[in-house]
Order: sequence, then structure tokens, then C-alpha cells
Amino acid sequence: MPQAKSVTAARLENNKVLPEDRPVHEWYRFVLSYPPHLVRNYLEKFGIGKEGLVLDPFCGTGTTLVECKKLGIPSVGVEANPVAHFASCVKTDWRPDPRRLTRDANKIADQTLDILRGQGLEDEPFQLNGNSHELLRLSPELNKLILTDSISPLPLHKTILLRDRLDALAPPALLGHLRLALAKAIVSHISNLHFGPEVGVTKPKPDAAAIAPWLTQVRVMSEDLAQVNGAAVVPSKVHLGDARSLSAHLEPASIDAIITSPPYPNEKDYTRTTRLESVLLGMIRGKEDLRTLKKELVRSNTRGVYKADSDDAFVEQHAEIQRIARAIEARRIELGKTSGFERLYARVTKLYFGGMHRHLAGLRPFLRPGARLAYVVGDQASYLRVMIRTGQILADIGQSLGYVVEGIDLFRTRLATATREQLREEVVVFRWPGLKRHRPGYSWKET
Repeated sequence: MPQAKSVTAARLENNKVLPEDRPVHEWYRFVLSYPPHLVRNYLEKFGIGKEGLVLDPFCGTGTTLVECKKLGIPSVGVEANPVAHFASCVKTDWRPDPRRLTRDANKIADQTLDILRGQGLEDEPFQLNGNSHELLRLSPELNKLILTDSISPLPLHKTILLRDRLDALAPPALLGHLRLALAKAIVSHISNLHFGPEVGVTKPKPDAAAIAPWLTQVRVMSEDLAQVNGAAVVPSKVHLGDARSLSAHLEPASIDAIITSPPYPNEKDYTRTTRLESVLLGMIRGKEDLRTLKKELVRSNTRGVYKADSDDAFVEQHAEIQRIARAIEARRIELGKTSGFERLYARVTKLYFGGMHRHLAGLRPFLRPGARLAYVVGDQASYLRVMIRTGQILADIGQSLGYVVEGIDLFRTRLATATREQLREEVVVFRWPGLKRHRPGYSWKET
């Protein structure tokens, strides 16, 4: 197994978005997403130009896709989370006319403000004016899906009103951009959410503006579109789907490079991070929608584990994964931890790596010979402080499937919440040499 090494570009140690990279990337972005300059570094390292095709099978909010589009490189993404898939689709659609986007947004804002004033409300906080109008609210079922107190009643009323005005009045060619601007405004201004890096709720505020921050975000989008309009024709396609099952989305032997970051094996429920905007934009309409979404994800936390899950069967013979699972279970018993979630720690660890095995195995038919892959992953100690060297294990799984491990680059270190230790975040670099079956079964040979 190759030894871990540091990347040569010092800027990769910085996970922040550089000022010059903010256009489009900042429209809506996960906290702690890898930065655009990491994508550029690996595109250059892999020698990918405008004739190549780049895949991000865990594309999230589209960092790889947007950066490829800026550089004139065709790309394709796959994402199971509907709101992240939506964000990636919008962020790679640079066709809207910036002036029309601003003009139509202003009209919708004015109409929404007129309705608010008719209800005795203003968009500025604390302007109640003796309002007695019944506020718009979520159904009891939807209210149970969001974090308690994640949005206060008055801001929620304004948000629902604005959302409904958008759906009724916005031209179809602009609706996605206007709704994504609302998603950004919800998490950054309207709600009571905070990210540090986990999602949480601050002290609820009685009121907050909704139309003004949304309109500000629309104007940012318009300014960005005016900058990047020349690259609007660069193809970029985003599919809603499971990264463990790619056959419906990709052409055989079509992919030249992958730059991606799958979930890490920890207790972070990635659907929780986007739950509020997912519910408010109608992308999760009930418990069954949430269950369906979680089943499309690689199992990385105990809140997404189901009785019928079987990905762990793919790593039954992997000694290190089995050792870690036994260590987690032994620690649980030693500490007397008996909750249902704690009992699942060992199993979810095996399910996670089994899911990644499925993903890497299923990916092979779609890679061109010589394709290069970069997977951003992090070491974890969330399960009772048992260390999981994610990068090393992922590299070993890839090697067992016929990938050549070219290296494990140190991207950055981060402070573990539970142990206060510095954990490594790494980029596992693979090369697909081009393999073919020479007889039935699992035996492969290099061409």
C-alpha cells in the first residue's frame, strides 16, 4: 500500500473558497465541501482537457461540475439527495438572461410585499402593525421532519408565501434559479439554523426578513451569470440516483476522470443538514419520501440503516474492516452502551465500506482505460473513538477490484469533536488500467 504523502500545492491546505472562485460556487454550498481549487489541481494533475469527460458520482452541490464547466470541460454528476441534485442542476445551467432574472425577481418581490402589507406585515423584522391574519404554516407531518425551532412562525409565513408566488408567477426558464436563491436565503438568513460544522439551532428569533435576502441572492446570481455566460454551452448533466447503481446514467467506457467526495463513516445524517430547505421546497413531502431518500445513500450513519441492508456482505473477507467492527462492538460492551443506535455502530461501519465496494465495482465498466480517480475522504473516530483510517481502507478495496493506487495525498487535518485529535482528510488517487474478464467469476486481467 502506498504511503500517504502531502500535496505539493500549498493552497490545498486551505478548505475555504478563494475570492475569485465564489461566482456560481457560492449560490448554494454544503458546509465543509471541498474547494474549487482542489478540483483544478487534480484536473491539471490528471491532464484532463476539453475533450475529456469528468464524473462526480457523489456530486452534492456541484463543486466538481461547476469548476469543470468554468474550465470548458464536459462533466456528469450523480446525486441521491433531491435538494443537492436540484442545486447542482441549477448551478450548471447558465442559460438565463441576467437582466431578465433580476427584472422578474423584482416584480415577484413587489407582489409578495403587497400581499404581506395587506396582511398587516412588512418584510423587515418586528413590523407587526397589529396583524391578525392567520399565518401560513407546515402540516403537522412536515413539521415533525424539520429540526425543532429551525424557523420561527413569521419568517416561515413569509417564506411559504414567497415560495408560492414563485411557483405561480416565475417563468419556467427562471424558476429553478429563483427557488435555489430562496434555499440559500432560508439557510443563511431566514431560519434559525447554524453550521459549525454540524447543523444546529440558535436561539429562535421572533422575526426575520425573507424577501430582501432572497432578492439579494438573485442579484448575486445575475452578476455571476453575466460573468460566465460564455461557458453556458459546455455540457454538464446531473442525474438523480444512487452512486452504487450507475448503469442507468452512464455510457460504457465514457469517463476519463473522477473527482468526488463520498460520505464518511460517522454519525452525520446528511439529510438532516438540508432538511429545512428540502421540506420547504417540497422535495421531501413526508416520512416515506425521507425513507426512500435514505435508502438511495451509502450507509454512513445509523439513522440510515435498515433491516434488509446487505452491503456488508461485500466486505465479509476484508480483515481490517472486520477488525474495526469487532473493536467497536467490544468498546460498546465495555462502556455499557445499549441504545439502539449504539448497537448499530459496528454494522454501519461494515455497511459503509460494503457500499463503497459496490460503488467502485459497479463503476469499472464506465471508465476508459487510463482513467484517473480522486476520492476525498476523512479518517473518523465517531464510533466510540475507534479509529477508522478511511483512505487506507478505501485504497485497499480499490486495489482488490483491479484499480491501481497511485497515492494518498494529505488534503488537510481537522479537529475531532469527541477526541480533540487532528484527523487526516485525504485524497485517494486511483488509475483504472483497463481490465477485462478472461473467464466467468471475479478474475480479471490487465489489457
